[in-house]
Amino acid sequence: MGRPPILPTDQKFALVLRVLTGELTAAEAARNAGVSEQSVSNWRRQFIEGARVGLAGEGGRDTEDASRVAELTQENATLKATIGELYIELRKYGRSTAGRGPVRGARPVRSQDSSNSLFYPGTAC
Repeated sequence: MGRPPILPTDQKFALVLRVLTGELTAAEAARNAGVSEQSVSNWRRQFIEGARVGLAGEGGRDTEDASRVAELTQENATLKATIGELYIELRKYGRSTAGRGPVRGARPVRSQDSSNSLFYPGTAC
């Protein structure tokens, strides 16, 4: 037996509704659409699962997504604050060694315009 025809979503939706309301049996719907009864049963199951997820609303995945977004927003703020603090420390250190030349064993840190370089002690990478 060949592969059953691919039905548009609207047709599947209409068939499943007719099966759920009792207007058609799964076997009748399958014959009308030219597909297997198993296909109609699968569509019915998917329809019900989708409805369940849709009705879950804020108690389902949306709440998980919202809490993850809040968590990532907090982490982002913490990282930005840390970057700001480190930038200030680098600026202070850069000013304290200005005019003295590079520190032995230090590696240069260049600003984006690469005209101003700062040095700080550390191992070369």
